[in-house]
Formats: sequence, C-alpha cells, structure tokens
Amino acid sequence: MVSRYRELPRGDLATLVPELLLIGQLIDRSGMAWCIQELGREEMLQIAIEEWMAASPIYTKRMQRALNFDGTDVPTIFKGLQLDIGAPPQFMDFRYHVTDAHHGTFHLDHCGALMDVEPMGDDYVTGMCHDIEDPTFDATAVATNPKAQVRPVHRPPRKPADRQPHCAWTVTIDDSHPPVAESAGCTATRQTHAASLTLDPIDPGDDGKADYSGPLLSDLDFAEFSASALARIADEVCVQMHLLYLGFRRAVTARLDADAARELCVKQLIGIAGVGAERIHHALGLPGGIEGAVAVLRLHPLLNPAAYVTAEFTADGCTVRRSPAHADDAWIALCGPDTIAPLQAIVRAVDPCLDVDVTGNAGEWRCHAVERAEPAAEFDEVAVTRISTGSTFQFEPRRSLPITPVG
Repeated sequence: MVSRYRELPRGDLATLVPELLLIGQLIDRSGMAWCIQELGREEMLQIAIEEWMAASPIYTKRMQRALNFDGTDVPTIFKGLQLDIGAPPQFMDFRYHVTDAHHGTFHLDHCGALMDVEPMGDDYVTGMCHDIEDPTFDATAVATNPKAQVRPVHRPPRKPADRQPHCAWTVTIDDSHPPVAESAGCTATRQTHAASLTLDPIDPGDDGKADYSGPLLSDLDFAEFSASALARIADEVCVQMHLLYLGFRRAVTARLDADAARELCVKQLIGIAGVGAERIHHALGLPGGIEGAVAVLRLHPLLNPAAYVTAEFTADGCTVRRSPAHADDAWIALCGPDTIAPLQAIVRAVDPCLDVDVTGNAGEWRCHAVERAEPAAEFDEVAVTRISTGSTFQFEPRRSLPITPVG
C-alpha cells in the first residue's frame, strides 16, 4: 500500500512532518480534560503514564529502524526524541549536549506543555513534570538501552517563577543500573497490527537524505530529507498517534464501563480531529470548500497511514472499509454512520458551513462532504483542545548543526 503522503511535493512534506509531530503532542490536551472530568486528576495522571509507557518504546524503535539510526547510546536516544510526538520540535524545545556515548544532558528552552499546564497550578505541574515524566522518560529510553536512566537536574514548578531553562535532565547509561522493564500495557500493545505494521521502504535514490545515520543534529531540517524519507516519517508519526491512542483506550477501558469509555475516547478524537485538521489546512495552504475538506481528510492522521486505514477518496469524500485499524479498534473504529462528529470536526475546520453525510455500516461506510446554509458552532471538544498554546504555535526556521561529543 503506497503512502498517501507520497502524493505531496517534497517541500509540503517538510512542512507537514513537524505539524504531525505537534498534532500528536496535542492528543493529550484533547483527552485528559475529559479524564479529569470523569475520573479526577489522580486517575488522569495514571492514564497518561500508562498510555505513554504502552506506546513510546514501540514507536521509538520503529523510527530508529526506519531511518537507520538503530543503536544503544545516548545520541540514539536523543535522535529518537527529535522524532517523537512527545517532543515536537520547537514547541518542546529540547537542547542536547553529549559528553560521550554513555553520558549526556538536555534542557528545554521552551516547554509548550508547561505553558499549557502552569496556569492550572503547582499540583498539575508536579503531576506532569514529576509523576508522569519520571516513568515515561525511562520507558522511552528503554527502547534504546534498558540500562539508560533519565534524571532531573531541575524541573518545574519553577522557582523563581520565570526560571530558564524550563527544566534540565541528565541521561546516563551504566551497566550497574537495574534494567528497565516494559509495562504490561506495552506488552499488550505489541500484539496490535499498528505495532508491527509494514510501511513503504525509503527509496535511497531520491534526492535528499534517506536516513538519520549521521551525527546527532541540534535541530532537524526536514527540508534536507528526501520525499520518500519524509513520507515514511509522516506515516511513522501517524503510527505513533495510533499507538498512543491504543494505550489511552486500554487505560480508560480499565477504569470505565464500555459505553462510558467509548464516549470519552470519542471526545478525545473530536478534539484532536478538529485542531489537527485546522493546522494541516493552514500549514499547507489548502483550498477552502469541499475540495479543501477532502484534501485535509486525505492527509489527516485519523485516515493514515494508508497501510493501516483502508480509504478511497473521491472529489467529495471517501469510502472507508475494514482494515488493520478496525481490527485494533483504533480511532477509525469510532467513526461511521452512528458517530460522525469526528468527521464533522475535520471538515468544519476548513469551513464551518461544511458538514458530512455518512452512509453504510460499521464495516464499510461512505462519507460525503456537503455544504450547509448556516455555519455550525464549534464542538466543545475542539474548543477544549484549542486552549493549548500548541493550537496556534508557529514554527520558525532553524539551522541544523552537528552536536559533537566533548568527552
């Protein structure tokens, strides 16, 4: 199955990849508010820990293999973070320093997640920067080396309130460290189709970089990668989102009955569907109207990668059929004739006068984009997600410089 992203010009792909990384980070801005409402702050923290620990070791290793930087050292850990939805470039502005293969540090000059949570008070900041980060940083590092430990030098709550950088951490690999074991959720997620999904190989003959096998870079200049490599990265980032959602769904389902869990998952999807569609539409300068809505649907993580979500597109919509994503009970399984709100959120991000007609059944359905006379109000779920500073964040050009170990 050829990637749908391969249809885009190389320049558009270089623009789209960081957008997808940021959209992936905003998934929790969409979902966790509803977890707090339904289950409270403490359970929300546990859900966040479980979902990231279930997903990040799997998708980190996938990206290493896709871009040929599979290794066991600190630079490999840092490269993985640069291509992780948990650390989208600039919004989570990681700055790296490498001492040697087994020692390094990083700090965040800007943490968009902190900017979102800090106004909520120290309890929420501590929950994110202590309770969630401690297990999930190590869980991400374990994909590279089970003897890696990520430990804070300092972190929020910030004292003084304007402290810079926002946080700082050490990364140490030592044979004396007890190995980090993957979580039960990660073991379960490895059994999904998403975890082992085969994607299009990168064509080494394309113009541009085919992999990330060289030195660790301060910032990734995605324009340097080939169209083939960028399409593969885009597909992998979508897989990251699906794996994160599968971890989220597992954690929520363990705490709520089936109907309540599904309702919460739908709310998460509506929020990220709308904000993600808006960012894609704006970043690529796509047209308005039905044409633009179909273009966004074609590129949206809900319907990608093509190897995972089976969809055929026409001038006014798409037909969705049973696929590996349905077998995993992934996002697309939440959509259909009985649940159209996520699809409505996508087309209304292009134009609030747009709507969808969805016909068929759970196994196969057809979505038609249509125009209405009056604009629809924004979904509450989209408005909640929009509270994040990531919804309006703007990327800036950066120089891509090699990071040389000092040891």
